Amino acid sequence: MKQSLWIRPVKLSLVMALIVPMLSGCWDRLEIEERAVVLGISIDEVGQVSKEEQESQVIETAPKTDMVRVTVQIALPGRIPLGPGDSSGSSGAGTQDTLWVLDSVGHSVDDAIMNLQQQLSSKLFFGHLRVIVVSEHVARRGLENVNDFFHRNSEVRRMAWLMITKGSAKALMKAAPKLERVPTLYLIATLDEGIRMGKFPTDYIGNFWSNSVKLGEEGYLPYVAIRKEQNVQITGLAYFKGNKMVGTTTATEIGAFMGVKGMNPAGYRIFVDLGGPMKNVMTSTTHRDKKISVSIVSGRPRFTIFIALEINVEEKLSDAVTIRHGRILKQIEQDEKEKAIKIYKRLIEQTQEDGSDIFGFGEYVRAKKPGFWNSQVRTKERWQEMYKEASFDLFVNINVRRVGMKST
Repeated sequence: MKQSLWIRPVKLSLVMALIVPMLSGCWDRLEIEERAVVLGISIDEVGQVSKEEQESQVIETAPKTDMVRVTVQIALPGRIPLGPGDSSGSSGAGTQDTLWVLDSVGHSVDDAIMNLQQQLSSKLFFGHLRVIVVSEHVARRGLENVNDFFHRNSEVRRMAWLMITKGSAKALMKAAPKLERVPTLYLIATLDEGIRMGKFPTDYIGNFWSNSVKLGEEGYLPYVAIRKEQNVQITGLAYFKGNKMVGTTTATEIGAFMGVKGMNPAGYRIFVDLGGPMKNVMTSTTHRDKKISVSIVSGRPRFTIFIALEINVEEKLSDAVTIRHGRILKQIEQDEKEKAIKIYKRLIEQTQEDGSDIFGFGEYVRAKKPGFWNSQVRTKERWQEMYKEASFDLFVNINVRRVGMKST
């Protein structure tokens, strides 16, 4: 009887001990109205700092370093459309009604963000950050500070997009595309559509960080430009050597990069010459496959690359072309094979000159030839130099799968 008298209070105490921690779940809550939700960020180098911007600087004893301008797109509460709107509000004309674009300067990204925070009554929130745009000048100077800030920020998602722009990055934050009232969502839609159509690889900021830290591979990012009608175009890849951007590709060379990597789906189109300007046909690549092997010859890596492409003949430009014989199909396959080998070799040689192995050939050496890697390479810097001396044997096989509804 005495034992039952103390068992009940003990059980009650245990239950209370388990419940009490749950009651503190909202002690640090922050209402959504008290947050400044950031959708996009751009980073530019600073030319001349105005007197007003100098007065806003908190760190007066900062070192004399190149300053950066950070521009943010802040969503206005209740203004972001959740569905299709009316004809007057569904275009880019309503951009200023849905977003607030602010900028600030600083000696680093963190410094600029802190200076910007002083201009706001709400706390900047990066949980919905979708796009980070960096100008080419900043990227060529190095992304150490940019990567460090966003890598350490727990609110930034690894599926956000980091991209490089040829001109001013701030211009993309202030763009007003006709098809979208939120420029950031337009940028996301452009990249997602490129992936769906096979014109761009999946390369979120998390993928870029992962590639950049590998010993035998370098990172790459989308290289974009803003056009006259406020639309944004993917003009190529911006590739890096360490944290510094060292070169760019053309839009066509994105397809070559994806071919060497064996990425699918495939969506690039090429004109094939069958004997004159009016005897051209247009083909589109539908599927890619690749196989890469590596050997060590005279102390240098030698890679053998086999690439298989399946293509469709989409259209012919005139009735002068008759696609009914196997000989014509073989001619199409041979012509595209020669063009593919040429562009693949040109892209590989270009990255070799810059010491930027965006294909990850060094990772093949690490995996297949660990003894050679551990004795002759060991570091990322050493592979960057050895990549310039590597040799390649490239073989391409083209197979025409379909010729459209009418081939005569």
